[in-house]
Amino acid sequence: MNDLSRAMIAELIGTFALVFVGAGAAALGLGGLVGVAFAHGLVIVSFAYAYGHISGTHINPAVTIGVWAAGEMGLGKALSYILAQLVGGVLAGYALLAVLGSPGVGQLGATLLAQNLAGANGGTITITPGVGFFLEALLTFFLANAVLHCAVAGKAGNLAGLAIGITLTLSILVAGPLTGGSLNPARTIGPALAAQNYADIWVYLVGTPVGGIAAALIYRFVLKSRH
Repeated sequence: MNDLSRAMIAELIGTFALVFVGAGAAALGLGGLVGVAFAHGLVIVSFAYAYGHISGTHINPAVTIGVWAAGEMGLGKALSYILAQLVGGVLAGYALLAVLGSPGVGQLGATLLAQNLAGANGGTITITPGVGFFLEALLTFFLANAVLHCAVAGKAGNLAGLAIGITLTLSILVAGPLTGGSLNPARTIGPALAAQNYADIWVYLVGTPVGGIAAALIYRFVLKSRH
């Protein structure tokens, strides 16, 4: 088996784990927002150390797009990664449907924009698609930024997986109640297909790659070390 095939298998398995565990925790409400955030972050940490030497453990099409836009991988390899990630996400969505028995269980953890969310001072919050796009793009920017500087550039050494996992955890703590805190097209697509709930899905499919590309451009043309 060649290196690309091994990398694609690693990306498929890692993405499956991220969506199955992360979306599963969201569907069941285990541990509330903190539990959901850590479920996602811990999967990143675990698989970064398990498969990082094989594929880099992107397990996120937006991250792969960012790494490609940063000039750190070729287009063919990037497209292969994205295909594996999307397959992993979709398989995880349907695995959740098989386990939980109904999309009615928390919509299988689908990432949805908040509608009439109770605010701290008694008011309500509704996230428009425009605001959702901004949040998903911004927080994916933070995630791709961590991947590019900590892992790709090697600035965090053996702590890169921990730094990236923490970045995802913190991002979901902020965005979870507002957008579901996807930061990942595969994370959105898998549960959306299984639950047949495509509400505002474009926000996630467009916003997250925009964030990844923005991080890549700043990394490539502004912050990347030239030494």
